[in-house]
Amino acid sequence: MAHKHSHDQCDGHDHGHSHNHSHAPKNFDRAFAIGIALNGGFVAVEVVFGLLSNSLALLADAGHNLSDVLGLLLAWGASVLVRKLPTQRHTYGLRRSSVLVALINAVVLLVAVGAIAWEAILRFSHPESVSSGTVILVASVGILINGFTAWLFMSGKEKDVNIRGAYLHMAADAAISLGVVVAAMAMQFTGWLWLDPAVSLAIAVAIGAGTWSLLRESLNLALDAVPASIQPAKVEAYLAGLPGVKAVHDLHIWAMSTTEIALTVHLVKPDAVIDDALLVQINNKLREQFDIHHTTVQFELGDASHPCKQAPAEAV
Repeated sequence: MAHKHSHDQCDGHDHGHSHNHSHAPKNFDRAFAIGIALNGGFVAVEVVFGLLSNSLALLADAGHNLSDVLGLLLAWGASVLVRKLPTQRHTYGLRRSSVLVALINAVVLLVAVGAIAWEAILRFSHPESVSSGTVILVASVGILINGFTAWLFMSGKEKDVNIRGAYLHMAADAAISLGVVVAAMAMQFTGWLWLDPAVSLAIAVAIGAGTWSLLRESLNLALDAVPASIQPAKVEAYLAGLPGVKAVHDLHIWAMSTTEIALTVHLVKPDAVIDDALLVQINNKLREQFDIHHTTVQFELGDASHPCKQAPAEAV
């Protein structure tokens, strides 16, 4: 190889200090604390009144809200770990913990969904009377608490899988609580006992649908797939179109965390010299257009007598 040069974006070079200030979900500690306190208290209220009113819908929602509280605790823990500085052993810090937590949350939620659905199906064959007034009151409180908690996470839902998961779960819970209220009102007027397990089953379906996309995305991130927000063909086209670049190979794009994306690439440039200006231009463009912040570029002259081992056979 005639010439190589590796470069990482200057303002992110320490991998955990100045760069991390603009990308870690550092502003959500208060939101996590408030959300966990409110929802933890509400779970206790739902369990008590669910038992007193004999409402499976309330108990099912309590179970789901409990899993959300645990999920918020895990997500909060991951957001703290993401901000830890790198070490010699963990050179990226503990950023990947946020991906693992998102995956764990999705799996736990799906298990909870299965339990709710199974209990609802069993109760269809043995419907029981429900104290509708109590259900309406408690579920109405749930609408307010879940709606407010969702609002706390709204500003970060576009940039972070963990924050988006928290937002979607809280927003879904608010909608589900509304469904419980409507079902309880309908039961008051019709006496149809099957509405309680029916609402529980609807809750399970709604949660399952939302959780499946979270599971798929977090699993992809854990497997170092290109994040869904990135179109790799466009990134490669940009790099291939740089002045003097004859070939692009060994391009890798992956998530370092739920908020940060990294890229490494080999660029064949016969007239390559150490060119900091071009490297800064590449890094700035990848940051602005593709939201990729950790970039490492290797230039090669394309000397056939010293081919790159990572280049495709036809390019050697």
